[in-house]
Amino acid sequence: MLVLTRRDVQELVPMSRAIELVKQAFRDLSLGRAQSPLRTPLEVVDHNGTVLFMPAFVPSTGGLGLKVVSVFTDNPRLHSKPTIHAAVLTVDPITGEPSALLDGTYLTALRTGAASGAATDLLARHDAETLLIIGAGAQGPTQAWAVLTVRPIRKVYVYDRNREAAATFGDRLRQLMPDCSAEVIPIEDPLTVLPRVDVICTATTAREPLFPDKLVPAGVHINAIGAFTPEMQEIPPETVARAYVVVDALSAALAEAGDLIKPLRAGLIDEEHIRTELGQIVAGERPGRTSPEQITLFKSVGNAVQDLAVAAEAVSQAVARGRGLTISL
Repeated sequence: MLVLTRRDVQELVPMSRAIELVKQAFRDLSLGRAQSPLRTPLEVVDHNGTVLFMPAFVPSTGGLGLKVVSVFTDNPRLHSKPTIHAAVLTVDPITGEPSALLDGTYLTALRTGAASGAATDLLARHDAETLLIIGAGAQGPTQAWAVLTVRPIRKVYVYDRNREAAATFGDRLRQLMPDCSAEVIPIEDPLTVLPRVDVICTATTAREPLFPDKLVPAGVHINAIGAFTPEMQEIPPETVARAYVVVDALSAALAEAGDLIKPLRAGLIDEEHIRTELGQIVAGERPGRTSPEQITLFKSVGNAVQDLAVAAEAVSQAVARGRGLTISL
């Protein structure tokens, strides 16, 4: 079995390649060419945590296996540890043998960023120059990296309740993207810049909207990648009702995305409003942005096809380059 560390994955799969792989995985999922059962969550109530078990098979990439990811929101405050930990186990699609174990924490951030990069590429205005990041934790830098990969962003505004996370964001982004030329600006109140930004990425575990609908500008594109349970919510329901909504997978979004479930329950939207998967846009079955003034919203709860497509690429590159550690179980 091959073991790949965070550094291995980081050096083997660049963001531009991850974006293309995620597009391919979502296309295959929408066309019925990939398998991704609904993930199984386990709640660890005493420690404010959730553990998710996420299998998938993407034949076109050779990605087959399982990701286990935990989200323990008290970790930074109580244990000085990251909120998210993960590991990915890949399986040989020909023999069924376990083939590799990968650090999944960085891979999760990479593939989540790549999904937002894919959505931004397909939905944001081509002249987008300003980006607002709300949530500067583990997911934030890869969100910015992905958006900067597909759009000519000049300014990145960063907000987090943890001021240190916002203050160090620029350094963390440049570690991933040394050629980053955008100005990174930590801010104390996202509402001061929100009306004039072109792209917004939200990466929090909020349970109520992060900003009022009245400040959301025409023509903005939003990547909402936090709020992965029915109880969580980042985006105002009125904004959801006004936006062209695109999801990663319809079944998962309707079962897990509080940003969509809450407006549905309130009668502000119906299921017809949530009819487009990102993979359908990649496949040419549904349109992307239809006007400069349109508000577009990509709501993602995460899908294991992303993980396994990127993991398969990392394993393939590792074998070709002689990277990683080989062990016997």
